[in-house]
Amino acid sequence: MSDYSVITSSFSELKNRIETRESRVAVIGLGYVGLPLALLYAEQKFSVTGFDIDERKISTLAKGGSYIFRIPATDIQAAQAQGFRATSDYALLREMDAIIICVPTPLNEYHEPDLSFITNTTHAIAPHLRAGQLVVLESTTYPGTTEEVMVPILEKGNKTGLKAARSSSKNGQEFYVAFSPEREDPGNQTVARRDIPKVVGGLDPQASELAAALYGSIFNRVVRVSSPAAAEMTKLLENIYRCVNIALVNELKMLSLRMGLDIWEVIDAAATKPFGFQPFYPGPGLGGHCIPVDPFYLSWKAKEWDFRTRFIELAGEINSNMPYHVLDSVAKALNQHKKALNGAKVLVLGLAYKKDIDDLRESPSLTIIELLQKEGTQVSYNDPYFPTVGRGRKYDLQMKCTPLENLGQYDCVLIVTDHSDYDYQRIVREAQLVVDTRNATRGIQSPKIVRC
Repeated sequence: MSDYSVITSSFSELKNRIETRESRVAVIGLGYVGLPLALLYAEQKFSVTGFDIDERKISTLAKGGSYIFRIPATDIQAAQAQGFRATSDYALLREMDAIIICVPTPLNEYHEPDLSFITNTTHAIAPHLRAGQLVVLESTTYPGTTEEVMVPILEKGNKTGLKAARSSSKNGQEFYVAFSPEREDPGNQTVARRDIPKVVGGLDPQASELAAALYGSIFNRVVRVSSPAAAEMTKLLENIYRCVNIALVNELKMLSLRMGLDIWEVIDAAATKPFGFQPFYPGPGLGGHCIPVDPFYLSWKAKEWDFRTRFIELAGEINSNMPYHVLDSVAKALNQHKKALNGAKVLVLGLAYKKDIDDLRESPSLTIIELLQKEGTQVSYNDPYFPTVGRGRKYDLQMKCTPLENLGQYDCVLIVTDHSDYDYQRIVREAQLVVDTRNATRGIQSPKIVRC
């Protein structure tokens, strides 16, 4: 790649290279968002290079392998046949026309935004930036991050005095900046990735046009908004909408349990209304890279404007407390069998944050296991997607997957993730006690089942 000689230095040249698929695309962060995106570009005959600081990912991809369950190795190999490669050498960014950043944006221990992945990546990009490149941030974050955090780092860190293109200044020594929120839904088999509309907001109209062209080449619809901040807020609204509605049904579930009502029956009945209602479903807590995190990004930013997002904070509080509700439910169920949490043997079914995926991020299962262990419970787990679980940002379990054998040895089998692979009829038949947080045993009648 060192023989790259075409230097794009103008808006028209870059747009033409994108439209003719001659542009070279860099995707930084080859995780659950970045890798599928890179493969989409490879499918459309773009020259794509993936960048990551994790040498294990680079090595796996170089061998034609995959580390994400839903992406088969054959997809990696097909992309490689189109020229896709992965590297940790950020110096190669200078050869790229478009740079897309897909890195994590977690919360720190104080539930405040942790932008270290964005800032570290931006610092790594800046020395290799050149005129005419397009830089797009996809990582979910609070409104203002692109312009207030990323752009200053890029402008100060490059060696040639380049500035981000704005409507008021054009002298041929600019780079273009936009924000386009990722809209991944792991495990969704009903909507093709290309059919998910892509929102883009550029720092100026030309940046928006370039970003729209870049994403329009692989997505069937692009939605432009007026600014990066508007695009950042769009992503937060989408996920806060889900967070708040999930909190609502979680609270109604706890009330329904006291009233002796089946909240799942109630939701299904309400969902028959052809207007004005969208069903959301309760569970053991929120997981994934967005819904448990994003509301706190906006709540934190709102303080800058002397504004408290009380509704959002309440929803976050309700959802964060759900693992404790599960703990109480297990304790009460065991008590009915004249057993205590301390010393009980509990098998947790499912580590992933939702069914049929290999994603642990913010999974309530991890919290529930730790809560059980603190009570002296002997905890085992089974998940077909995780043969082992070690240490992460917020957990340190060091456990191995337990085979689904001799279920009767456990005082309680706790269903936290309702994977399709599980035979729930068999689980109920062989277990002493089943606590179901996902309504996975719906339709099965047994005094062994406690739904919570």
